[in-house]
Amino acid sequence: LLTDGLRAEREQGITIDVAYKYFSTPKRKFIIADAPGHIQYTRNMITGASNADCIVILVDARNGVVEQTRRHSIIASLLRIPHVVIAINKMDMVDYDKVVFDAIVEQYKALAIELKLNDVYYIPMSALKGDNITATSEEFPWYKGEALLPYLESLEVSHGYTDSPSRFQVQYVIRPQVEVLHDYRGYAGRVSNGSYKVGDAVRILPSGQTTTISAIEVNGNKTEAAFAGQSVVLHLADDLDVSRGDAIVKIGELPRLEQEFDALMCWMDTKELQEGSKYLLQQGSRRVKAIVKEITYKLDVNTLEQQVSPSAAALNDVVEVRIKTAEPLAYDAYQKLSANATAILIDQTSNMTAGALLLQ
Repeated sequence: LLTDGLRAEREQGITIDVAYKYFSTPKRKFIIADAPGHIQYTRNMITGASNADCIVILVDARNGVVEQTRRHSIIASLLRIPHVVIAINKMDMVDYDKVVFDAIVEQYKALAIELKLNDVYYIPMSALKGDNITATSEEFPWYKGEALLPYLESLEVSHGYTDSPSRFQVQYVIRPQVEVLHDYRGYAGRVSNGSYKVGDAVRILPSGQTTTISAIEVNGNKTEAAFAGQSVVLHLADDLDVSRGDAIVKIGELPRLEQEFDALMCWMDTKELQEGSKYLLQQGSRRVKAIVKEITYKLDVNTLEQQVSPSAAALNDVVEVRIKTAEPLAYDAYQKLSANATAILIDQTSNMTAGALLLQ
């Protein structure tokens, strides 16, 4: 009732689109992305989970681990979501039986090992009765763990990874064109990873020019350093040709700079993807022309089996593709630095998002 807002969702008793709900407790703010589980809505599931710090997978205690559980887990593995909660719901319908809970835990542990899911937490609950939702319930005297909400409140979440390679992409070049700020030139954007400080030697990509940071502004005030998650304005010591979409990175922490690369992609268009198709590729604020040179394989999101060299990709298909761009792209492999490894393909005619990419 809280998140299924579409009439079709209420009539069919299923989730179709991703719904976002915001709430807070005295300890933390939360955004819930309620994503569908049915295979025909795979693109919606991937969209909802793409920026998640934790995924809560509901398992019906009466049925245990089913195909939908496996599909959600595979997507969590592909997106490298750091925390997984297996919420074994409807325990009231199996008389709060510990044997049932233990059997499902053992079932899922085998799947977690296969998918290399490291941080998995298991919680028995009854959403209808409110057992183990906000506080531990007396119905589970054998359960010694935390209830769902206290566990989510205590999760360690790393935003921005300040100890990782520094990444900053220019969103806007600020040139006021007024006499009082005649020589002002600033580069506005968000520090997605790492940190920057005044005096850092940096390289501009894709041009390859080098310079140093002469000043940093945060909220209109000068500061000595900027950290992941902050929106800032960087000033450079030299007048260089820097445009929207260019990357400013520290020398010694360079990303990949390629015109041809592999990517795992969820196809989101009703029109099939064919090899040789041309699109616009957008990575953050950088947009370049691109061509899909090859569809390497199609991934079965239920079994992880790979169908080599498919003739095309249809709506909701997850495929690996080989892409070539008109200009070099500065990126990191998704496995190493996910914040700088995502992009979308845009249909040049309709301007609609056609595919979501995880750069490899």
